[in-house]
Amino acid sequence: MISAKQPPLPSKIQEVTDGQTEEDETCEEQRDSENCTCSSKHASSTAELGSDSPVTLKILQNWVPRVSHYFDKEHYTYVGHQIVIQESIEHFGAVVWPGALALSQYLESNQEQFNLKDKKVLEIGAGTGLVSIVACILGAYVTATDLPEVLENLSYNISRNTQNMNMHKPEVRKLVWGEGLNEDFPVSTYHYDFILATDVVYHHTALDPLLATMVYFCKPGTVLLWANKFRFTTDYEFLEKLCNIFNTTILAEFPESNVKLLKATVREN
Repeated sequence: MISAKQPPLPSKIQEVTDGQTEEDETCEEQRDSENCTCSSKHASSTAELGSDSPVTLKILQNWVPRVSHYFDKEHYTYVGHQIVIQESIEHFGAVVWPGALALSQYLESNQEQFNLKDKKVLEIGAGTGLVSIVACILGAYVTATDLPEVLENLSYNISRNTQNMNMHKPEVRKLVWGEGLNEDFPVSTYHYDFILATDVVYHHTALDPLLATMVYFCKPGTVLLWANKFRFTTDYEFLEKLCNIFNTTILAEFPESNVKLLKATVREN
């Protein structure tokens, strides 16, 4: 799910909160409180959000426990299909993060609201490919993108889980946020109905290129669905910037996982 250049992880799912400041911890604990100083600094972003109250959900246990000789493979079930995901301890992007589970679950449960059948879908920071695989099962034309070092594992997961199914053949491509967008994805050729992103915002240096990438691909008629675990003040600062550019609505919140799922569309002038 990550598309910012990262050093290798020393262990499976290194605690991201190692770099968390005291203010960040306070904000995470009080993220829904009006007294949270971090949230109040970004009150303007909340004001720009859609007025409809988000639904409160819990990430369901779609993980399927089973005996496996491969400790790095996880089994999930979405849309009636068993999905086997190979993870890697070497990259943030090769691990299934909570936002991917939240968005996969939401897409499965809200097919009338977000009908992906025969729609063109781009996932940025696709990571292990779980969300892209679910989108494929739901009938979309999917392009899954990430950094070059993540593509081998991403391609493996997508190929393994879609090769014997009657669906549109997904595509896996390199995409470094903010780099070579017009050359690799010219506007005259590429238009997507949905942009999907999960857990792409955290402590990294590519937040501005990420936002620029979202702006580049989101055209009139495009729907951006972004699910993210909110941990740090930088997460809320990014949300504020997003709200200043797009019409933004919180569709769902998963309090136990600190995940918010947002919908964003281009503002009509």
